[in-house]
Amino acid sequence: MSERVVLAYSGGLDTSVAIPFLAEQTGGEVIAVAVDVGQGGEDLDAIRERALACGAAEAVVVDAKEEFAADFCVPATRANALYMDRYPLLSALSRPLIVKHLVAAARTFGGTAVSHGCTGKGNDQVRFEAGLSALHPDLRVIAPARDHAWTRDKAIAFASEQGLPIDVTARSPYSIDQNLWGRAVETGFLEDIWNGPTEDVYDYTADPAEPREADEVVITFEAGVPVALDGRALGPYQVIAELNRRAGAQGVGRIDMVEDRLVGIKSREVYEAPAAVALITAHMELENVTVERDLARFKRSVDQRWGELVYDGLWFSPLKDALDAFIAEAQEHVSGDVRMTLHGGRAVVTGRRSGASLYSHDLATYDTGDTFDQSLAKGFVELWSLPSKIASARDRDRTP
Repeated sequence: MSERVVLAYSGGLDTSVAIPFLAEQTGGEVIAVAVDVGQGGEDLDAIRERALACGAAEAVVVDAKEEFAADFCVPATRANALYMDRYPLLSALSRPLIVKHLVAAARTFGGTAVSHGCTGKGNDQVRFEAGLSALHPDLRVIAPARDHAWTRDKAIAFASEQGLPIDVTARSPYSIDQNLWGRAVETGFLEDIWNGPTEDVYDYTADPAEPREADEVVITFEAGVPVALDGRALGPYQVIAELNRRAGAQGVGRIDMVEDRLVGIKSREVYEAPAAVALITAHMELENVTVERDLARFKRSVDQRWGELVYDGLWFSPLKDALDAFIAEAQEHVSGDVRMTLHGGRAVVTGRRSGASLYSHDLATYDTGDTFDQSLAKGFVELWSLPSKIASARDRDRTP
């Protein structure tokens, strides 16, 4: 059987050049698969036509924006997923979805190998290949940029030689990855971690320092899933798209950080994630109102581990599946409304309400109507402190 390579195709220079390169290297056919996860840019028909013009035997384009929102961004919200307490996992979340559609195409077209454009320095090579190992371990992986030292200069020269119908001159000073959940920018002058980002780095967010009127929004959740904005019932994709626009207009969601990559190096990344930051902030606050103390404490450790697994490319792992089950159980009562003010680069919670609230005004108030029995506190404090008191006495007695 001749080789048939399924290529993760973006429509850009590197993956367009990969089509004739892979055909030449393997002597087989290339099936280009482009997945729309809300990254914007060209429409899917234009991308498909370019893949075919570059020599693909077939080109599959998948509109996965709704799927990405419901099956990847919503779980990240329920898990309050922030890698290193800051990064909303925007690139990491899209990779398992892309892998899922690569595997589907491989099964449909009899693919024997899968190819991606990742380098050996990044996290994405692991995310793609760990996902492929879980879903279709028989597929061989070809990574031209990593395995053949495929540089941009080589790609441009090869495109010219082949007469490919792509622009080989335009070049951004940055490496950019974007989707519905946010936008990641790296390389160029940002590699000097003393350099501050300039405004041309940003696209999803306006300058938070510019004067403007604040925007107030009420986000409604049901079992941890965002279902409405300002009382209007919306699907996950619509909620995220609208919050990207509204929170982005207020400069919300800018993140400049040095993060620990999976491959062992530190990397400076600049992110924009207006909807992700607003939703996770609101969701965390609603959990504060509706989730019992010990469950909430334990869930914070689960959230951290969930984010690490997704960052590390283990979306399809048994531990991730088990944590999903725990999080689903913990979200049973996370329903209600959170009011936020979006302004000056911040998403600030100003109100919260829930039919499943554990907050009792009568217990919390210091005014008339207080139902908290303070006479119980003295004995509670004494018993709570008893182990430490006993240990302290022992240590005093043993001190020479």
